[in-house]
Amino acid sequence: MIEFDREKTCFFLNGKNYSYVMAVNGVGMLQHIYYGKKLSSSDAAFLVKTHGEAYAPHADDPNYDMQTDMMPSECGSFARGDFREPTVVIERADGARMSRFRYLSHQIEKGALPLQGMPCARQADETLIVTLKDDFSDTEIDLKYSVSDASDVLVRSLAVRNVGSEPVQIKKAFSFCTELPDTRRVFSALRLTGAWGRERAPVVSPLSEGVLRLRSSRGYSSHHMNPFLALIEENAGEERGECYGFALLYSGSFALTAELTHNGITRVQGGIGDEFFSWKLCAGETLETPQAALCYSAQGLGGMSRAYHDFFRTAIVDPKYVYARRPIVVNNWEATYFDFDNEKLFAIIDEAAKLGVDTFVLDDGWFGKRDSDTSGLGDWTVNENKLKGGLRAVIDRCKQRGLKFGLWFEPEMVSEDSDLFRAHPDWAIAKAGVEPCRGRTQLILDFTRKEVVDYIFEAVSKILRENDISYVKWDKNREMTENFTKDLPPDRQGEFCHRYVLGFYDLAKRLTEAFPDVFFEGCASGGGRFDGGALYYFPQSWTSDDTDALERTKIQWGTSILYPVSSMSCHVSACPNHQTGRTTPFATRGAVASLGATGYELDFTKLSEEEKQQVIKQVENYKRIDELILKGDLYRLSDPFNSNYFCEMLVSKDKSHAYFVGVQFHAYPCDHERVLFLHGLDAEKAYRIKELGVTASGAALMDAGLCLPHLQDCGAWTWHIEEV
Repeated sequence: MIEFDREKTCFFLNGKNYSYVMAVNGVGMLQHIYYGKKLSSSDAAFLVKTHGEAYAPHADDPNYDMQTDMMPSECGSFARGDFREPTVVIERADGARMSRFRYLSHQIEKGALPLQGMPCARQADETLIVTLKDDFSDTEIDLKYSVSDASDVLVRSLAVRNVGSEPVQIKKAFSFCTELPDTRRVFSALRLTGAWGRERAPVVSPLSEGVLRLRSSRGYSSHHMNPFLALIEENAGEERGECYGFALLYSGSFALTAELTHNGITRVQGGIGDEFFSWKLCAGETLETPQAALCYSAQGLGGMSRAYHDFFRTAIVDPKYVYARRPIVVNNWEATYFDFDNEKLFAIIDEAAKLGVDTFVLDDGWFGKRDSDTSGLGDWTVNENKLKGGLRAVIDRCKQRGLKFGLWFEPEMVSEDSDLFRAHPDWAIAKAGVEPCRGRTQLILDFTRKEVVDYIFEAVSKILRENDISYVKWDKNREMTENFTKDLPPDRQGEFCHRYVLGFYDLAKRLTEAFPDVFFEGCASGGGRFDGGALYYFPQSWTSDDTDALERTKIQWGTSILYPVSSMSCHVSACPNHQTGRTTPFATRGAVASLGATGYELDFTKLSEEEKQQVIKQVENYKRIDELILKGDLYRLSDPFNSNYFCEMLVSKDKSHAYFVGVQFHAYPCDHERVLFLHGLDAEKAYRIKELGVTASGAALMDAGLCLPHLQDCGAWTWHIEEV
């Protein structure tokens, strides 16, 4: 998988279907050579660039005609002739920021390498570590590349090490740098953008000369811009064309850049958000960066997505939950909001038991003086004025009805009207003399401070130890402002945001390890922290607070470009919908929710008997398809952003069965039948679609297609496609 040709000084990294090639050139720089379709290890070394351009400055042997600005690099330098965005910026004590990194050594290790205090790929076959030395400071850089023979994902990270006696300031430390020096291809850039309630909408635009910069400065990955970028060649689609994916496994403020230069080279980089970042690196210390997952696909966006899905399911998610069926929950939030008591909760629990749901999740409002979103956060003690008999009474009712119990927390937040804030006002992120911004009338606890994280760990642990809780919903309902902590000196305040994320990871790690039998679900005002870093601790997350079925077709479609359906919490909600006011058929709501970890967020006591029967059927259907949710390959068939239909299907790895969901948004008079072409089946096998009364070969279903039956507005199809 990883080979080093000493004669050519070339590194060959080979995954399942890709090759990644680098070489140490004539002046000791680690030059990027090739990234694309799999090659033999003897190929590509001839692509080492040696020719530069007139008038470009360079500081090397004048007989070596390769200026830094022209060279495809694995680590961009600064102020030494490379005028593109650098990968690492180091500031010495005298203020100088010049850097140039040359090859020092390398080693090849078996397996994956852990990161200190951060999520990382749990498995790999081999890892290459290439060490570079800076010409102008006593710093070394380790470039790390992890390869798996069965995966199309290349995992990368970078570490900066101070080998000198004086501290330096790291002003920028991205996780990776790679270059696509192929001028025959015209790339477009795809990113996943949005806002609260409409997360991860795919936006594609041509890549032109200059710098495309994706970022979040909100303290977390955010609703607004997911930490992911894909470059797709012209005319690429779901199942055709080449594309390159770059995903950060990080939950904090980030940056991803794609820079197309005048000479046709595209430099792609990403890592910790660098606008306000700095890190004081003292003698002997090392700064590790988050991992990035790179993926090459020659089978379009669909091929890239399926590679990422397998990667997240098998290399990121806790092994205990990789193939464990997700709980079918009912969450009381949209049913009751803060207005609940024992009687209301018991009624929902009783109905849930009759309908086959297996877990009841008690959301916000059970603790402190929490009757609205203005108070109580941080006081993780049961409000027994609201819950007579405490949590135990609700848990006992669940047990009597055969249900498990789950509980909501927002561990990172504090209300000013809380006992915790009154006791420790300095624990909230704030700057003395500056009135803080508030979001949802709450402040953020300073997780850069160990005593704060320790306190929250003990407070949450006490609840989990004393109660039979199998499920935790971990929420986060505001963005970060006033990025300052009194515990860091002025020259280290630039470390604040990254240190906060490390504090979050520390708490998540400690709680998930202390309570291994508790299933943790992520949430951040819905889908605000839906990233590879969070998935390391939380096997699934709320996809969005928007529970409207038609809106969810778009949100789930965009999310699936990178993340597997098993990671998406997908709930059936009441109508008229609480976000949009739209009324959608109950069957359609269930169909959309079935393409994920299905649950309910409504009051079962208010459903009609017909709707209750539909819940029973939906639960039975989910149990029938759970293996496809956990292991299946996803094929996106009809784009809800650009058509009247949303259609997706899950196909088993052995292609013996599949599950299809389609939604028609609008019905039109005198409309003709639409032909839909299925994907992912075995052309030689025969399949039965019971719901349509159709038996046909995989070839016919994929190449001739199916006529979609007529539906009313907002109607849905669900088909089980099984080998005969």
